[in-house]
Amino acid sequence: MTHYLEDLTPGRVFSSPSYEVTAADIKGFAAAWDPQHFHLDEETAKASFFAGLAASGWHTAAATMRLMVTSELDLPLGIIGSGLDYLKWHRPVRPGDVLTLRIEVVETREMRSKPGLGLARLRVETLDAEGLAVQTLETQLVVPARTGSPVQ
Repeated sequence: MTHYLEDLTPGRVFSSPSYEVTAADIKGFAAAWDPQHFHLDEETAKASFFAGLAASGWHTAAATMRLMVTSELDLPLGIIGSGLDYLKWHRPVRPGDVLTLRIEVVETREMRSKPGLGLARLRVETLDAEGLAVQTLETQLVVPARTGSPVQ
């Protein structure tokens, strides 16, 4: 079901499918984007701050984006952000972790400069299989209103 600005009432929560993180995923992302030893090699990672192989925080952020796109939050324009207000990594993501999202609408408002469009502020928690947050972010998305939208 497609959701418009009017559907995004504060307190409404959306969920996502799950994503199981593998060692190969961690190493592949790290090799391309964050080539640090604790993301690339199990043996050297044991002696690191993380005491074992850990996903890059940016890998977690990218996985969060994928889960948002495939979540129940189906928006007419797609997931178009106007900015990231807050991002925190709470604990490392390890091989075998299964991640899901809890997406909560914090507030919405219409854009004065662009009639028919609004901004939805969301709090997105990336959770492990035990329901513990591994990452939290707050973002604003551009969302068309059902009426008066330039997109129908």
